[in-house]
Amino acid sequence: MPHGVKNRSVEFFDTQFQRQVNAAEYVLNPFEQAVLPFIFGDVLDLGCGLGNLSIEAAKKGCRVTASDASPTAIADLARRAAAQRLPITVLQADLRDFNTERQFDSVIAIGLLMFFEKAVALKNLARIKELTRPGGVAVVNVFIEGTTYFDLFEPNQYYLFSRNEVPEFFSEWTREYLKFESFPAPNETVKRFCTLVARRPSP
Repeated sequence: MPHGVKNRSVEFFDTQFQRQVNAAEYVLNPFEQAVLPFIFGDVLDLGCGLGNLSIEAAKKGCRVTASDASPTAIADLARRAAAQRLPITVLQADLRDFNTERQFDSVIAIGLLMFFEKAVALKNLARIKELTRPGGVAVVNVFIEGTTYFDLFEPNQYYLFSRNEVPEFFSEWTREYLKFESFPAPNETVKRFCTLVARRPSP
């Protein structure tokens, strides 16, 4: 979920997470279910939300670093990881301030990059490429053009990717999974997504 300053997007998800925590609603969304089989090794989960995907990855043997801007999500994930003794390092962080020099086997950004203006969104997409080890996978899910649901965005702080922008950005990598999906949203609006899993070439 979105990293960044305390704005409409962060508040939207923090409120949603509070409701889900209180109801103990911990289920993988359709995007997370689809990409879980591709995730392995040393994992970086950016915009992890409640961390359901991080939890499942850790259960299958991955070591996970998970970050999000939502204090509610991060506190709850830390609690759940400790209770289950899972190898998850939890960070409350803004993606713009996330600094690490090491690479990961799996770098995940589901429902995150569209919450930045275009220049920052594209810079973060390039950063995901850099953080993925040779032979590792990048997992990216974004809103694409045709989306008409904007209630969760801070004005002027979002970017709708073109339909093929993310796949083309990883054109030199091996495409493991690609899917375009549309979902109805409130007030007769629509959310359109691109989900990609791409494997970085080995030397």
